[in-house]
Amino acid sequence: MSRIGRMPIAIPAGVTVDIAENNKVTVKGPKGTLERVLPAEMKIELEGAEVKVSRPNDLKKMKSLHGLTRTLIHNMVVGVTEGYEKKLEVNGVGYRAAKSGKKLTLNLGYSHPVEMTDPEGIETVVEGQNLITVKGIDKEKVGQFAAEIRDKRRPEPYKGKGIKYVDETIRRKVGKTGKK
Repeated sequence: MSRIGRMPIAIPAGVTVDIAENNKVTVKGPKGTLERVLPAEMKIELEGAEVKVSRPNDLKKMKSLHGLTRTLIHNMVVGVTEGYEKKLEVNGVGYRAAKSGKKLTLNLGYSHPVEMTDPEGIETVVEGQNLITVKGIDKEKVGQFAAEIRDKRRPEPYKGKGIKYVDETIRRKVGKTGKK
């Protein structure tokens, strides 16, 4: 049995969960509303202040969908109560980030500044000149936008220049040495 899929999801106070037909789950909370259509084979039930997910049979596909469905609902509940955030760090001489309105401007050593607009439901905050925080209620969108920012200039292994996650470690390499 799926260890994660078996666990019930506790619904905190101030959060409402609605399950419509075709497993369309809507979660409303203090930070906003999220909705998602989950796999139709899974059985999602509200039992008091808990959501339980069960599967119809033990096929491999059903087993894998079981844990996934439960985790997706759990992420929605956490999103509307606490929200998600990812922190990025800009390293390098002359590399910096600035924010004006909904536009994030990155100077990354290219001949032009890179401009990015915050997508719907996502907010970026720049602290100082080299710390970017991506916040939102949808875990998937937060992670995706953070990855897109990082892709503008990935960290390189020789000097460690580029955009990296704060908790990411870059495996450094030794540069080439001169002739003897």
